[in-house]
Amino acid sequence: MSLPNKLTIIRVILIPVFMVLYLCCGTVGLYLSLAVFLLAAATDYFDGQIARRTKSVTNFGKLMDPMADKLLTISVLICFLASDAAYISAGVVVVIIARELIVTGMRMLALEENQVIAASFFGKLKTVSQFFMIIAVIINEILEVYREPMSGGFWNMIVLVLVVLATALTVLSGLDYLMKNRSLLTFK
Repeated sequence: MSLPNKLTIIRVILIPVFMVLYLCCGTVGLYLSLAVFLLAAATDYFDGQIARRTKSVTNFGKLMDPMADKLLTISVLICFLASDAAYISAGVVVVIIARELIVTGMRMLALEENQVIAASFFGKLKTVSQFFMIIAVIINEILEVYREPMSGGFWNMIVLVLVVLATALTVLSGLDYLMKNRSLLTFK
């Protein structure tokens, strides 16, 4: 198995580690879950870089890399809902999960036609924006431990802007996938 594919698998393995740390380990868990998430995000960056540089792009990687991103993002968002994290509403989570399910369904349809839908520019931009949003929300959760309620000011605005931006890019990238691959939607 190639190094990029191993990094993708490591990212999937880090998901339950993140969840346990974030949900069960208090303030220390917030710090550690942030570190685990940053490690998982780094594997996402490096697996793609290494695969392209070494010309070891595989169908497994094309399918599992975006799947690992989806699993990571959805797991983190569910943790945010469970902990009542600021600015993460059920509506935001539903929009993100719906987009991920739609694109995954399109990838399955493409497989039936012996095609692989690789991540698009908007898809990558969406992933980056979601990762920054997640990092900001975790940092906000850490800051909440140390500050008075309602005293977040500027940082709260940053978190809110990142949540709105990530949600908007999620919708935009979903529409981009639908438009580019509408030939798969024959309704036969």
